[in-house]
Amino acid sequence: MERRSVRFVGRVQGVGFRMTAREVAGECALTGWVRNEPDGSVTMEIQGEPGKIEACLDSIESRTAGRVDHRHEDKIPPVPSERGFEIRF
Repeated sequence: MERRSVRFVGRVQGVGFRMTAREVAGECALTGWVRNEPDGSVTMEIQGEPGKIEACLDSIESRTAGRVDHRHEDKIPPVPSERGFEIRF
């Protein structure tokens, strides 16, 4: 199991990005959360099998109505007790 912190930069707010992220993460059986940031970016923490995470991130980018100009990822410690994927405010 792996957990990543991901920051998406581009036209990612006001385009359904977080809803798409929650939907795709659920389809991929991944856990974590997503939220808008004051600077216009979107931050996500996502956890699961590395291949599923990569497929999920690619799917989010291709399915959103917005535009991702840059994606920055860092591996972070897993949260074993986490269940589900949520939108945070």
